Amino acid sequence: MLALSAEGILPKVDYAIFADTGWEPKTVYSHLDRLEREIAKPAGIPILRVTSGNIRSDALDPGHRFASMPLYILNQDGKAGMTRRQCTSEYKIKPIKKQVRALLGYPYPARIPREVFVEQWVGISTDEFHRAKDADVKYMRNRHPLIDMGWSRADCVRYLSSLGLADTPKSSCLGCPFHGNAQWRHIRDTSPEEWADVVAFDAAIRQGNARANANGNRLLGQAFLHRSRTPLAEAPIDHVTAAEWAALQQELDSDEDAIVLEEGVTDGCSPWACRGDADALTRDDFGLAT
Repeated sequence: MLALSAEGILPKVDYAIFADTGWEPKTVYSHLDRLEREIAKPAGIPILRVTSGNIRSDALDPGHRFASMPLYILNQDGKAGMTRRQCTSEYKIKPIKKQVRALLGYPYPARIPREVFVEQWVGISTDEFHRAKDADVKYMRNRHPLIDMGWSRADCVRYLSSLGLADTPKSSCLGCPFHGNAQWRHIRDTSPEEWADVVAFDAAIRQGNARANANGNRLLGQAFLHRSRTPLAEAPIDHVTAAEWAALQQELDSDEDAIVLEEGVTDGCSPWACRGDADALTRDDFGLAT
């Protein structure tokens, strides 16, 4: 959408906002720098980078409040579980809304007049039209230009390729539990430093987040980044078929499950199409009902 706006195919936007969790792959930061240098600045479009902190550091800091990641849990009785997903709300939605309020001139706790709002573009294509939703606050009105243009994901890939941007990486936390095996293998096989980082983090959160442990709310079980609920360094990320996975754990019920296992959760961590923590998506950035 940034490129389409910069080229004049779409109207020129006032700003582009990137919500930084502080733990994106190096390729994402490099790509963002390139977009800013080659596309945004020449078109006069500021890219605003906003953040609520570093999600990796926060999870391991006993003195820091932590919005939980969707970690895979192996309970003491051997049953599988999963922690709540609050990280998208805390590290994506909250800083974006805070920035929008600032741009409008109504930082919290000021009430924003009904007639004051921004039009926010959300990059959802026709393949995922079911994810297109209205904003949950009145001062943000969502628009989905790719759907308006009738563009599918394939159309987006063709367009990016024509601009020399075919290698656009997926934005997500380096150690996101929603990664599929393909993403874990890519990190392992292409970036040893980042692989060591996620393996170390996986080991560090085995007993849950540090703040909960410090407060005496210890996890009754063990937490893992990989769906197999085994240490990431030992996880079966090279086993990609349903048959191979069924031999390890009776968890897959369909071909769709096998696709998720290999490719990851489709919805990923999109701030405006989050599949977790519904309450976070119906609240203002500081918890105010709207």
